[in-house]
Amino acid sequence: MAVARRVRVPWWALAVVVTAVVVVTGLLPADDARELATRTVPVLVFVAALTVTAEMCAGAGLFDAGARFAARAARGRRPVLWLLVVALATLSTAVLSLDTTAVLLTPVVIALARQTKSHPLPWALLVLALANTASLVLPVSNLTNLLADHTLRAQHVNYLALMWAPALASIVVTVVVLAVRDRAAVAGTYEPPPVRLPKDRGLLVLTGVTVAAMAVAFVVGAPPAPAAVVAAVVLTAATWLRRRAFPVPAADLVPWRTLLVVAGLFAAVATAHAHGLGDVLADVAGSGNGFADLLRLAGVGAGTSNAVNNLPAYLAMEPAAGPDPLRVGALLIGTGVGPLITPWGSLATILWWQRCRSVMLPVNARSIVVQGLVLAPLTVVAAVAALAL
Repeated sequence: MAVARRVRVPWWALAVVVTAVVVVTGLLPADDARELATRTVPVLVFVAALTVTAEMCAGAGLFDAGARFAARAARGRRPVLWLLVVALATLSTAVLSLDTTAVLLTPVVIALARQTKSHPLPWALLVLALANTASLVLPVSNLTNLLADHTLRAQHVNYLALMWAPALASIVVTVVVLAVRDRAAVAGTYEPPPVRLPKDRGLLVLTGVTVAAMAVAFVVGAPPAPAAVVAAVVLTAATWLRRRAFPVPAADLVPWRTLLVVAGLFAAVATAHAHGLGDVLADVAGSGNGFADLLRLAGVGAGTSNAVNNLPAYLAMEPAAGPDPLRVGALLIGTGVGPLITPWGSLATILWWQRCRSVMLPVNARSIVVQGLVLAPLTVVAAVAALAL
């Protein structure tokens, strides 16, 4: 008797079907669909370009070079090396996004820990924590920030001026808590690993300069998508002209499957809002911009993110925040630094877990949950307090 084989439908294909159905049937009104496209297409272009840029950085050895520099600069002192990894993870998250840190920096830090005879799990968990809690620094650090920046610009509010204090608070709390927890694991000394010359010093220098220029563009408020596209084109062309192999197959440089899934989420949530979802969530999220009001909104955002994932949580709750910059900031805190408890709370956590497995570092869900239960409440409260003040 023949056994029927289950056919698994890829998430990206399901997302395409959902998007087509809601648009063609009119479930998503035409005006809403046009407004959604105007707002989200630049975001998707940015994600695609930044992913290419990050892959080229990895291919040129930028992350490896940063880790090697940290190992030498620490001069065998493990606590100093730990602090340098904190700086590296924070910088990577701020400029290249939390997903880049989870995917490309995680294996580098795990390898660095093994080379220095350090227990790798606390170092990997440090990267996971900062990939989320350092994701408030710039609009480009998190996809939710980019969506919020559109609203803030309409209110003539500078993102960096609004969010620098919450971003700093969440990073400081993370570092202090993990320094106390892992004080035994990061103590002592190590034998510095041998010096390794980069395979292509010229390409490495060009990559560093390009990323630095892109970071400056982000800080001064240049449109993120064009800046990321220019960086991606420059680094791709340089890699090709110097006859270096691409870090991944050319067809996989642009994460088109992920982009289709994200576009489907945009369309699905916009459709739900067109049919009254916003009114329901507004009642749950409350109103006002006092400390208690902001903490309530951030708490609901964090809880929803841990339940379903932070991107649909932000999209669903954005109208409940309204145009008030303080409420937008509180929602960003809840959906940015809050989803630390569940392994699916943010895409960065999912990607981090996959990378740990790929480099043979077994991590159980309990490690993620226990760390999140400690960090999430502390970072959310500290960041909201900094925002309210």
